[in-house]
Amino acid sequence: MPTTETSKQERMHIRLDAVSKQKLEKAANYSHKKLSEFVLTQSLAAAENIINAHEHVTLSQTDWSLFLDALENPPARNAKLKDALALHQQSVVTD
Repeated sequence: MPTTETSKQERMHIRLDAVSKQKLEKAANYSHKKLSEFVLTQSLAAAENIINAHEHVTLSQTDWSLFLDALENPPARNAKLKDALALHQQSVVTD
């Protein structure tokens, strides 16, 4: 998240209808923030939540135990696993 020391050099323009703008201005006023500060703060918080939901995995204790067991005691490679690995190697490009 940007800090006050971060130099603001990027600009973003959005178009919205009057009702949406009034709603954002009202919420910004209730939050004692300027409109741009409110929109930026809320947008960054939403972005962080979405990124976390897609980049982090949370497991229950039972699922964690199953996961660790699978890592420590992997199943033997059967035909389906070998096919999946071959497909992966054909499909995924690495740098």
